[in-house]
Amino acid sequence: MHCLGLMSGTSADGVDAVLARFDGPPQNPQWSLLRHHHQPYPPQLKQQVVGAGQGAPMPASGWLELAEAITQVQADAVQACDPEAKAELVGCHGQTVWHRPPAQGARGASWQMLQAPLLAQLLQRPVIHDFRAADLALGGQGAPLVPRADAALLGRTGGWRALLNLGGIANLTLIPPSSGVDRHAAVLGWDCGPANSLIDLGMRHFSNGAQHFDRGGAMAALGQVDEGWIQRWLQEEYFQLAPPKSTGRECFGQADLNRRLHQLDGASAADAIATLTAFSAAVVAQDLEHLRQRQGIAPIELITAGGGSQNRVLIQELRQRCRGSQLDESSTLGVPAEAREALVFALLAWWHQQNHPGNVPAVTGASRETVLGVRVNPA
Repeated sequence: MHCLGLMSGTSADGVDAVLARFDGPPQNPQWSLLRHHHQPYPPQLKQQVVGAGQGAPMPASGWLELAEAITQVQADAVQACDPEAKAELVGCHGQTVWHRPPAQGARGASWQMLQAPLLAQLLQRPVIHDFRAADLALGGQGAPLVPRADAALLGRTGGWRALLNLGGIANLTLIPPSSGVDRHAAVLGWDCGPANSLIDLGMRHFSNGAQHFDRGGAMAALGQVDEGWIQRWLQEEYFQLAPPKSTGRECFGQADLNRRLHQLDGASAADAIATLTAFSAAVVAQDLEHLRQRQGIAPIELITAGGGSQNRVLIQELRQRCRGSQLDESSTLGVPAEAREALVFALLAWWHQQNHPGNVPAVTGASRETVLGVRVNPA
């Protein structure tokens, strides 16, 4: 079956679209990635999305127009990726504007903005959306949702395999080994903390809005890391939590950047970006060390994906801090780093069609497995 996956992440760069084909048993699918397309958000829309994700007030009309604009970019991405309309089904994550994990007995909630009936009508194809809702209703975090799909797409190896997505937020998937005492263990995963979110906001701050990210880590490469502040930041509450845990721009957004820049006390642009970049690597390294201490799990390889995998300084910091794991990029396993999350949502849409569960209770904390997503047909 041909499925199209759409992903617009925390970095708010735009929409990644993937056309893929899936066959065989759901738990062990045969798949092929046929096409990938990136549809950037127009600058004004990106600014609105980032603002919405950080609590910027808007009138009701503004929220409505934002949802319409996001939906139109999703439709444009589909038409560019699949001009022959081969996909029978579209899986769309939507644009996260707020995420509230469960806490102190209160339910979690998450808002992925999309006008799904409009998208289905524009595409004249069924759309599966609202993937987090069922997991949240079962008491889960609603995120991350990629670990089960990662395991199905990438498969297993001789030891624990870690996949690190470096989007706005850094999240980990841990895939059990194919043999040995842990072969029957559950897939693991969680959100570590900021990957690109603070770096991107920092670049906008120091360039007065002219630069939206640190291309290749060029700015970070010119600076000196303040290791003392990194070690203090690592003691903050979120980084000490054991999984399940999930987060987003509502925690690691502009206010968080302002606080950290104030603590760095007038550091140069290069030094601040170098420190934020090293901090993103340090939160991952600390989580992997906590995993080793708590569960005795030490992955033999760390596979990177997402936009941050193109930041050479971030990758070098990960190499230095995550010792004992072989670093590689997901493209070496047939999954292009920039297409991986969209491919996951194509698979989740296919799993919805197959009535196959998509969440992992060990990852999200939900009370049980469940089929993810809500189907909307063209009017």
